[in-house]
Amino acid sequence: MRLDVQEQIISIIAREAVLEPGEVTPDMTLDELGLDSLGLVEMIFAIEEAFDISVPFNANEPTQTDFDTSSVGAIVRAVERMICGEPREALA
Repeated sequence: MRLDVQEQIISIIAREAVLEPGEVTPDMTLDELGLDSLGLVEMIFAIEEAFDISVPFNANEPTQTDFDTSSVGAIVRAVERMICGEPREALA
């Protein structure tokens, strides 16, 4: 896991969850962080902008996605794969 990617994503998630980055760990879920559906969408938009990527996420059907949002660490790994250009199937 590239530290700079992890740090940026943790910073984005912390901002959306109204927490300090030090309060966010890779094993935490978005539910544990108190992120609601709007916070999740804002987080996705911020990640897309920060890394100049297009996240395969459907806000209308968040469980029907190729983008793993099960934990902070899963989000970091999915973004790293996208940055490296791995196919969508590898994102889950």
